[in-house]
This record gives sequence, structure tokens and C-alpha cells, in this order.
Amino acid sequence: MAPGVAPETSSLQANIFDGTRQPIAADAKVLFTITNGDQKQLLRQEEPSATTFEVPFYDNLGDNYTVVAYADGYEQAGFSPLKCSPQTPQRLDLMLLKKGADFNFASARWDALAASHLQLSALLTHGVDPATARDRYGQLMEKRPAVLACLFNITTAMAAIHLPVGTPLDYFKELIWDDTMAQDRFYGWADPALYDQVKLAAAQGEFARELGFAAFHHGATDSYKQIQFGEANVQLTFHANDKKIIDGVPCIRMEPDIDYYKDLAAHAFLEVLENGLSGNLTNPRQVYVLRWIAGRHAGVPEFNPPYVIA
Repeated sequence: MAPGVAPETSSLQANIFDGTRQPIAADAKVLFTITNGDQKQLLRQEEPSATTFEVPFYDNLGDNYTVVAYADGYEQAGFSPLKCSPQTPQRLDLMLLKKGADFNFASARWDALAASHLQLSALLTHGVDPATARDRYGQLMEKRPAVLACLFNITTAMAAIHLPVGTPLDYFKELIWDDTMAQDRFYGWADPALYDQVKLAAAQGEFARELGFAAFHHGATDSYKQIQFGEANVQLTFHANDKKIIDGVPCIRMEPDIDYYKDLAAHAFLEVLENGLSGNLTNPRQVYVLRWIAGRHAGVPEFNPPYVIA
């Protein structure tokens, strides 16, 4: 570069939201840390919750930036990699959960859900009478809120996946209401046509077959993971040897979940191993944040399960 010529820069606009999926106060002070692709910290300073940064353009791997944000009273969040260039200004929306915030199901009360989420409501009701469905749903909300949040996370994400025909949620006929319902997964019965649809989606580059799935999913016959996002992708695990006839359809047992990490090694060592050693399961709060951030970055319709964290 000739002497006196300023280096090229890239524009990076950062915006901070909270667990209600709304921008935090404009005058809130947020500590931003920005690191380039060479792991060199370029910036660590407090700025307003909506700020535009000018970062160096290297025209190499150094342009893969990592942005981490923190504010007093909130949990930290970040995103990586964020590819920056002068030709394409980047926008990054991050979600910071308030410390101590909890699941808020005000929009997911039984009657409200039946009016706003017809398909999900039908799935929650199938197989029992309406009174029993309402009662068990209320018990889940009151006594196992993390499990209900997980159910909302996964079903919302499945409904946003476009297969060659329909969405994965379209093929689910009935949930399995027992102690296998957990804060990181649930089980249900689905039309076996879902298997062919997922394999077609994999051939089109939307899913990838999960190698070594049997180690993480006991009794599974196959498993595919969505690869659209860097984090918080849906994984659909098939238990084709377990069958039940529902509405005349010989359904198979399904195990959907959402992993933090796209990479199998990261999933195995950072999520499964960590959870195994600590006794913790994948946290639906973290899935909620990661899936929302990933969707905003990808420019797809907003991840909007029928609850917030406030």
C-alpha cells in the first residue's frame, strides 16, 4: 500500500436485544470485545447498545471476526465467525439474557396457544381427550418449565425447515408423554415418509447424516442434522424399529433435539462430554439465544417460539 493511503475497512453494525426479542435500552452501556480471525483482540470498550464499528480489512482469514457483548445485569453472548468486507457491510444482532430471567409463558397459555398455534396445539392434544390434554400441559408448564421451553424450541425450529414436501413438524402425529421428555429433547411418533424427505433434503445440502449417532442416541437406526446455521441446528434421529399405528399410519418413533454446535467434534467434546461430566443437559435458554442469533444472521424469518425469557 502506498504511503499516506489509509487501509481499507469494513463496517460492522452491532445491535443488542434482550430475551423478549426486543432491543435493550438505547442508553445501555455494552462492553464489546472484537477479535479478528488471527485471534488478535482489536477492541474492548463500552459503547451504546446499537453501534457501528469500522474494522480492518485484511482480504484473508483475518476478516473472520468474533464479537462478544456484555452488559451489567445481563449474561454474555457472542457470534463467530463474522465475515467482514468493504463491499458488504455486516449487521450482527445479539441477544443478552437478563441475569435471573425466567421463562415467561404468558403467550402460551392453553387457550391462547390453541388460537395462535393450531398445528402445535393439535399435536399436544392428539391421543387423549381435551381435558386430559389441558391438564398434562398445565402440569408441564408449572412443574417442568425447561422441558416445555425445549418442546417449544424444537417444534418452532422444525416448523421453519422446508423439506421437499412440507416441514418436519407436518409429519409428527403424536408426542410421547412420559419421563423421556427432557429439557434437551422429546420423543414422538411420525409418519415414516419423513425419513425419505430428510434424505432428499440431505441430497440437496440441507441436512447431513450424523456419523456415530448410535453412541449418543441409544437404539437409533439413523440420524440427520440440519446444517443451515453455525449453531443450534435441529437433529432428527430415527428409531425405525419402534412402531405404532396412529390414524391408520404405521408411524415410527422420532427423537428430535437441537445441539449447540454444528461440528461433530465440538458437539462430542464441548457439549456431550461437558454435559456428561457435569450431569447437565443442553440448556433450552442457551438454545433459545443461539437459534435466535443464528436466524437473524442468516436472514431467515425470526425464531419466535411462543414464550420469552424475561
